[in-house]
Amino acid sequence: MTFARLAKQLAAHRRAAGFVALISTFAGVALIIDRPKGSILEWLAIPLLLGGGGTFAWVTWPASNGAWEAPSGLASQFLRVITWHGRLVKLFPVIGAGIILADLEYNAFVSATPALQTEDIIVLLAAVVLIGYAFVPARFARGRDFVLTFFIVLNGILVVPLLLARAYYSDFEQSVDLYSWVALAPETSAVLNLLGVSNTVHSVPGATAPGLTFTPRNLPAPVTLVITTACSGIYSFGIFASAFVAFVLTEQEKLSPRVWVFLGLGLLGAYMANVLRMTVIVLVGYYTDTAQTDLQNMLLAHSYLGWIIFLAWTSLFWWALVRFLPTRAPNTSESTPAPLSRGAICAVCNRSLSPVVPAMRCACGSYSHRACMMDSTRCPSCGRLGMLASSA
Repeated sequence: MTFARLAKQLAAHRRAAGFVALISTFAGVALIIDRPKGSILEWLAIPLLLGGGGTFAWVTWPASNGAWEAPSGLASQFLRVITWHGRLVKLFPVIGAGIILADLEYNAFVSATPALQTEDIIVLLAAVVLIGYAFVPARFARGRDFVLTFFIVLNGILVVPLLLARAYYSDFEQSVDLYSWVALAPETSAVLNLLGVSNTVHSVPGATAPGLTFTPRNLPAPVTLVITTACSGIYSFGIFASAFVAFVLTEQEKLSPRVWVFLGLGLLGAYMANVLRMTVIVLVGYYTDTAQTDLQNMLLAHSYLGWIIFLAWTSLFWWALVRFLPTRAPNTSESTPAPLSRGAICAVCNRSLSPVVPAMRCACGSYSHRACMMDSTRCPSCGRLGMLASSA
């Protein structure tokens, strides 16, 4: 398939292309922040991020001939409040540069590990977004606000609680292993017990993370799986939750009951998917590992299967979100169709349009007889969904 033909297919299925691009971008970000070291998956991060991000940007690129309207979603309202109605936006580059310097100084003089960790990467990416925010053209404000909201929520989930815990305990070696102790290891243990896999959760000497001990069917001695931060899935959960919340806040102008339901189901489902991921990893070791494999099957499941399970859940939920969550109405420049021009042609039957015959108009500017569109709501010219009624 040539590039031109591929572009034509994407243009005809923009919604599906946007969905796939969103999932690919999410997968790329997740692999960068939480790399499964030692597996081939970590090498897929850049292609997924560039390919998915580029496709998503192309799908959502605003029409150059369309009237621009300032976004009015909850994300934009929130950003207007915290920036003092936009007065602080001009200081974003200075604030971003200050965050970069503060993070580097923290690692050099305070942190027990001077090397850049996952939390540092999250902070630095947020700083880059702040630096570039004011340079993004106004007609891309909706996407710009989505990205900034995403990084604000991501830092609120993964970075701020960790800094507060370190300050509270005066211990700058504290990690996010508390998540594994409270919200992952006990729940995974309970599910395994229900499935007939006897196990115990306990502390491990020399480690702050919990250990889960079980005896595989084909091994004589018990084994202990230490659920460290890298194993916990907290980073994947944080990325999903941040993208999910940012999307909802960008698309909605108010938090209706239906939006609250989606927010609750999304976060609860992501948590349950993480427990399922950990359970499947243990089950693979329990049923398949032998003295010959030496737990290699469980390690492979940790590197590949766990990530695939969480990505599959993310894809399923994003599909439901795009499919069923109502989005904001288009701006008035698109919802008020322009009058039919003389000599206009129906995009379906190629016959002349008349003011006395009901017609429909797409945002791309093409018209079709309403009768010709009885069995379809997709524009025959550009492939967009939801053509607008025209009384011209």
